[in-house]
Amino acid sequence: MSVEPSPLARGRVLVVEDDRDIALGISTVLSRDGYGVDTAADGKLGLRAFHTVRPDLVILDIGLPGLDGWAVLERLRDLSDVPVLILTAHGQETDKVRGLNSGADDYLTKPFGNRELAARVEALLRRRRSDRELAEVYDDGSVQVRFGSHQVSVDGMPVELTPTEYRLLTAFVRNAGQILTPDQLLSLAWNDPLGIGPERVKFTVMRLRRKLGHRPAPGVPAPGSGVPAPGERGGSIEAVRGFGYRYLPPAQAPR
Repeated sequence: MSVEPSPLARGRVLVVEDDRDIALGISTVLSRDGYGVDTAADGKLGLRAFHTVRPDLVILDIGLPGLDGWAVLERLRDLSDVPVLILTAHGQETDKVRGLNSGADDYLTKPFGNRELAARVEALLRRRRSDRELAEVYDDGSVQVRFGSHQVSVDGMPVELTPTEYRLLTAFVRNAGQILTPDQLLSLAWNDPLGIGPERVKFTVMRLRRKLGHRPAPGVPAPGSGVPAPGERGGSIEAVRGFGYRYLPPAQAPR
């Protein structure tokens, strides 16, 4: 089965799922949201379809007959870095960990809601588009991020970040100037967003601000010799009350 995308399609998704009702439900939700959708009922057909349609994302059921989802996932990772969202009928932590360690980008436990499915697909595809569109280095004149080596510097000075802080920073710079809600940041920066509350986002943003050298309020002189510390001339992470946070590059940051 194939649902052809419109000229403004948001991407093509391959659904490998042997349950026809589930596959139809996923196809309906995603096609309604503007995605092109292809489906395959078993692992072998899924791999064949992958070679044919070259999807932007794969939704893969683990409990497939014959060639199961684990084998398909292993083969996909040998072929491509395409985002893979796995579906499992079991909520055990071991299955989730196995999937993530095997190269899956995210997972959903059946039964799942349409809104959650759409949100996870959107987040994965947004992340992939960002990876393609951005150069290996983000540099706004203040903050520099080398995506290949995960190196970060502010005004030429290296900054050490934890893996979560790094993912949070990349989410901000890839969406510079845009407001990101706590839920969006959880999806982009944490491996298991459903187990983490919005307070964790708040505290991690605070730590990241400190490490980047958060801008002082206008008119407040920098301590010491009068020369701004790293980051104080550059961009800033701004809290937008009631909505979330956004990163403002130097050209947009308040003076």
